[in-house]
Amino acid sequence: MELPEGLKVNPEKEETVTLENRVYACYAIETPLITPGMRIEDIVRRYAAPHLRAGDILLISEKMLACSQGKARPIAEIRPGFWAKRLCRHVRKTDYGIGLSLPETMQCAIEECGLPRILLASAVGALGRLLGKKGWFYRIAGYKAASVDGPCVFTIPPYNRYVVPAPDRPRKIAREMQKLTGNQVLIIDCNDIGGRILGNSGPRAEEGRYLQILQQNPLGQSTEQTPMGILRRISEKE
Repeated sequence: MELPEGLKVNPEKEETVTLENRVYACYAIETPLITPGMRIEDIVRRYAAPHLRAGDILLISEKMLACSQGKARPIAEIRPGFWAKRLCRHVRKTDYGIGLSLPETMQCAIEECGLPRILLASAVGALGRLLGKKGWFYRIAGYKAASVDGPCVFTIPPYNRYVVPAPDRPRKIAREMQKLTGNQVLIIDCNDIGGRILGNSGPRAEEGRYLQILQQNPLGQSTEQTPMGILRRISEKE
């Protein structure tokens, strides 16, 4: 299938995904490096709007939104406190990301969520580990803790040396971007093992379906420089 002009499919990603006999196209949109001061409205209007058709769903990376809001912080400028240094020791490191295993990323989570909530989440998480249960920490801490991105060698510079917390007001901004484009908007936090929808301008009942379609993480998470994309229903199989 010939790609629509201005759209791309990232390496190791599939152009189409079939779910329940429906076929969806997953396109990525390349942009310049997003830096503080770049208005999300201008980014969407210039780089996404020209490619949107009726019925398309616009995908916006939560990391791009956070960077445009000026929330990305050089790791060298973060000063972890007492609790950040201690709590991070109990976070299990994984192959897909640093998470809150660094004092600097834990400090950002504390600042985003508040220390009482992080302490409660840590206690509940410890109980969960004793019971052989995973994920209890983030159930209490919330999406702002889960969305903190730490520095990574695979991330496009200079953000490979930054900590990027969750964006502010993702649901409100999703609705604003729908007013701008006329299309449903999803603000997504995805990686190669899963994801979540932080902002959705449309019915939330369909979010489970969207997450299944987006399992392949079509926007990528390293140096692709494609922080937006389009989800387009293209056919229905018999």
